[in-house]
Order: sequence, then C-alpha cells, then structure tokens
Amino acid sequence: MKEHKYEISAVYFPNYHAGDPHNEQWHGKGWSEWELVRRAGPRFAGHRMPKEPLWGYEDEADVAVMDRKIRTAVEYGITNMLFDWYWYEDGPFLNKPLDEAFLRCDSARNIRFSLLWANHDWTDIHPLPRAYRGRPRCELPWNISETSFFSAVDTMIGRYFSRDNYFRLNGGLFFCLYDLNRFVKNFGGTERAAALLAEMRRRVRAAGLGDMHINAVVWESGILCGEESMLNFDSVRLKSLGVDSLTSYVWVHEHPIDTFPSVPYAQYRKVCENDFDRLSAKYAGMAYYPCVTAGWDASPRTVQSDTFDNVGYPFSPVLTDNNPYEFEQALRSVKEKLDASALQTRMVVINAWNEWTEGSYLEPDTEHGYGRLEAVRRVFGAGNRHGTIQTADDGRQDRPYYKTQEENHEKIINGHTAGSDASAERRGVYAKRADFGTGR
Repeated sequence: MKEHKYEISAVYFPNYHAGDPHNEQWHGKGWSEWELVRRAGPRFAGHRMPKEPLWGYEDEADVAVMDRKIRTAVEYGITNMLFDWYWYEDGPFLNKPLDEAFLRCDSARNIRFSLLWANHDWTDIHPLPRAYRGRPRCELPWNISETSFFSAVDTMIGRYFSRDNYFRLNGGLFFCLYDLNRFVKNFGGTERAAALLAEMRRRVRAAGLGDMHINAVVWESGILCGEESMLNFDSVRLKSLGVDSLTSYVWVHEHPIDTFPSVPYAQYRKVCENDFDRLSAKYAGMAYYPCVTAGWDASPRTVQSDTFDNVGYPFSPVLTDNNPYEFEQALRSVKEKLDASALQTRMVVINAWNEWTEGSYLEPDTEHGYGRLEAVRRVFGAGNRHGTIQTADDGRQDRPYYKTQEENHEKIINGHTAGSDASAERRGVYAKRADFGTGR
C-alpha cells in the first residue's frame, strides 16, 4: 500500500443500518437513522430540507453497499476511513457496518481504516422533543470499568489493529479518543488514565504490532449533552497521558454558531480558517491535524412538529449554502496551511463521510451530486488515491462546480456532473428538486 502526499481521513458515522439490538429495543425492528433523514423538513424560511442521498437509503451493513462506498472513497482520494467506534460496559454498539461489511469487502485492501472511540453517552436524540431543551435521556452511559476497557483493547488488537490496511500515522497504529476529558474522569484522574493507555500500548507491542499513535480530539465548547470544555488540557498534561497528536472533530466544537437560526457556510468557514495556526500554537510541541467540516445541520434530529427554537442541540443553529464550491475553498485553505507546516505527515480530518442527520457528508446527494467528493479530488489530486483496484468510475469527470444552486442543479439534471448516475430515473428525481428557494 503506497504512501500519500496527503492523508485524507473521513469520519464515518455507522447508524444507517438495521438490526442493531439496542436500536431495535429503543425504536423497533428495522429502524435506522435514515428514518430521521426521510422525515426532515424545512425549519425556517429558505431552509433546504430534506437532504436526499443519491444512492438511496441503503443498508450500510450490506457488503455490496459498503463496497460502493469504499470504491468511491478510493476514487476521490480518501485514504483513511475513520470509523466512529462505540463500546460501552456491555460491549460494542453500531459495529455491524465495520465488522460485517467493511472488513468483508475485497476492495477494503485498497483503503486504510482506523478507529475513533466515540466515548460519550448515547442519548435519546433520535429525534429529540423541544421540551427537553437539549437535555435528552441517557440510554447508554459511557461509564466503563477497567475490565471492559481491556476487553475493548483486546478486541481492537485482535479484530482491527492486526489488519494490514489498518492506518498507521508516522509508523504508529492510529487510534483516536473523542472525549479525553471523559476518559480521564471515568478512570479517576490523569495518573490512572495514563497508566491504562500505557498498558494498551504494551499489549499492542506484545502482540507484535509495534507502536501506537494515540490521537485526541480537542475542543473549547461541547456540543452533545455532557460534553465539557477541554480548556484544562495543555501540552504538558496531554503528553503525560501519552497522547501523540491532536485533531478536531467538527468546527462547531471550536466556534459555536452565535446566530440563530443560521449562518452562511461561506461566512463561517472564514472564522475557522485560522484554527490550524491557533491550535498548533496553543498546543505547542504537539502535532495538530486540522479538520474541515462539510456542513452543519442537526435539525433532522429534532421532532419535526415542534417549533424550531434555539434551546440546545439539536435545536441549534445551522450552516446554510454549504455547497461544494464553498467546501472546496475550505479545503484549499487547509491545504495551504499543511503545505507550509513542518508536519511529518500532512493529514486533514473531514467531517464527515456520512453524518446525514448533522448535515455534514461527502456522500453524493440529489442536490449536488458528487460535488463535494470532486472538490476533495481537485484540491488534493487524483494521484493521492490508491490505484490498485477498479474504482467506482462510471464516466464521471471532475468539472468546475457551478456556484449558483440553479446552475449546478441544471448540470446535474443533464448528467454533466453525475455522469451515468444521471439516468432517466435519476433525472426524474433531480427534476423534482427544481423548487429553488422553497427549502422543500
């Protein structure tokens, strides 16, 4: 597997499949988070909802479905699929897409993958009523014992870390912790948390897998209920925990949106452009890998019949007009920062491959087609991808994104952006989306 000039890590959120035992207990047989995407509607004037997946509401735990995702990611230059990974006291949660689909795909040998332990409480926000005012009921608390922690570690070693296509950053197995603050508090403080991470490293080495590269997400403002600021972490404390590098998960962790109900993506991305320099300086002596957010709109997770007021996530401000043109400008800004940096590996984390109910995704939709993926490839280059398999190329070619939604919509309808995906059937779908400015 060849090295890349850039590492493009896309966060993967695995809640778009049926059959998870917890989800069926809470929501009923056959439920997935696609149900929220289907039912989402405009929540204020000019709000463009619903967002419709170009590939349809597919089951991501199906091998053929995952195979197309992998081949498309490879084609457009994604080098690492960074899976949100859930493990609670009773074991894994939402693991089917990775375990039963991704790992069984022959095409997976041509892309790296890694784990981002989403160690936060799982709460009832699917959907959340306004009356809860951002304080949902906790369904799975992230309060795990040391026994459960080491069971998780042994699972990671045996099932994931030992695979040839597991992502290594600067030679170490890349492992990301979402909420380091929660991890430290759960195990009683910095000293014990550091000892557990050191034992994790030891077990990895004992398994003959070499060293780890432990990465932590940092933020200044929480989003989900229970998330606390990480302002009490500096480089000295982070290094004492055994953390090797840092990243961000999503822009709103660093810059809460202060205008309700919305802010234009173009305006907001400019606020975030200095994050690489600012956070690299704040955590001096540690590598910080920047994040680019494809969008932000958690309104599908609200009860659609409730009034959309600013009462706490997911009743919270959204980014509007997050089209591929503006996304590409954000990518170019980060690329310039990476090119000027002294980082050993130039890596960017993109939120996200498929966060449909937070409005942040690379997967193609019926509004912009493959536009965001094309932006990734234009900025970082087609030569950045692996070239050892037949990709999902179906005649598409990169073309400049047409800045106005009307122009781009016409190009998609006529097949100029989506290639053979713009079949007669698809053109019918696009034609139904010609109600610009209505938000419907």
